[in-house]
Amino acid sequence: MSKVYKKTSGNGALTLYLGKRDYVDHVQNVDPIEGVVKIDPADLGGKKVFVQLACAFRYGREDLDVIGLSFRKDIWFKHLQLYPAADHKPTLTPMHDCLLKKAGEQGHAFTFDIPVNLPCSVTLQPGPDDAGKACGVDFEVKTYISDVADPEEKLDKKDTARLIVRKIQFAPDATGAPGPKADICKSFMMSDKPVHLEASLDKELYYHGDPINVNVKVKNETTKTVTKIKVTVDQTTDVVLYSADKYTKTVLCQEFGETIDANSTFDKSLTIIPLLADNKEKRGLALDGRLKDEDTNLASNTIMRDGMDKEVLGILVSYKIKVNLMVSSGGLLGGLTASDVQVELPLILMNPKPQGKQPYLLYVFCESPERMLPLRLSTFPQQKKDEEGGTAKFNRAKLLMAVQIERLMTKAKKKLEYLIGRTINKK
Repeated sequence: MSKVYKKTSGNGALTLYLGKRDYVDHVQNVDPIEGVVKIDPADLGGKKVFVQLACAFRYGREDLDVIGLSFRKDIWFKHLQLYPAADHKPTLTPMHDCLLKKAGEQGHAFTFDIPVNLPCSVTLQPGPDDAGKACGVDFEVKTYISDVADPEEKLDKKDTARLIVRKIQFAPDATGAPGPKADICKSFMMSDKPVHLEASLDKELYYHGDPINVNVKVKNETTKTVTKIKVTVDQTTDVVLYSADKYTKTVLCQEFGETIDANSTFDKSLTIIPLLADNKEKRGLALDGRLKDEDTNLASNTIMRDGMDKEVLGILVSYKIKVNLMVSSGGLLGGLTASDVQVELPLILMNPKPQGKQPYLLYVFCESPERMLPLRLSTFPQQKKDEEGGTAKFNRAKLLMAVQIERLMTKAKKKLEYLIGRTINKK
């Protein structure tokens, strides 16, 4: 195990150990939380020790809690008694064994099974002047000293140790299905022929940070001129836990100076990349759950299994792409009488499944040092033992790595060309 997460209570009597903080929702099941608590009985004062997993939704500012207004709602929680030993006796796993070695003889193992119907970790981006914990859905593992397991009891901070964990979803396996397509045929006043617009995506699912090619086909049979094409990406956040509120925020709005004359056609792929880096100031934008100040990305689409009650999912996130043709009527009024021809496409944004070990990341500067795009590189090939017991030839591993780097740099070049083009257009 490369890293162990631990937190010690203020009085030193409890130390919470976890082997990881990200737990994957596979739709049909969720990774269990396996941990260990080191307990010093001499500092308990005759009290018991419990460990609790809670899923909660925070929908208000943390500083208002101190005046008696609680803006945190527990969606689900479960507690276990660890000391004195009760009926919780988990089957020990390799994760437990590793953590017990860290904790020593005073370690007590525990396991939490996360229900599949709970929401994934989502953070609503705070505004520039907001203080305290961000709103959203989070999971917390907490061990504490008390006489009884009462979730309403106000515990002394020195008697608790807690760690925030994340429940996350990765992109499902590619199905090979074609991407979404939409088309529209719109007629205008004083014109007996229409404008045909068709937009499509190459695939149905994209990873955060990957370029998205929006294929646009236009057949302009009118006497009007299409002056430009505007592509926007909207994030819709559906807060279903305590209300029926839906919030839509634009995470990308990009205009392409493509002119389509009367009685002509157009067929081109327009490349966009929706990034959190372009939306740092937007309050209320949904992000994948954040741990402390670690970087994150735009929230992934919510994937629901059949029969799941969405009311307990807290926050549902979805995306759509809008393609707009700005059509000018020409004449003396010019753009004053311009109108839109628009289609919408559903977009799925998610994180890829890790392949074995965490892949290497190559960071490329884009536009400014504050904006760095992560480009994924597969894990370095493992050395395998051959039949004679020696290591496999290292040359093949180096060749594979060289091929991966070449592909990676090609991808980086495309991203840089795209972003440089955007910068020039803005100027």
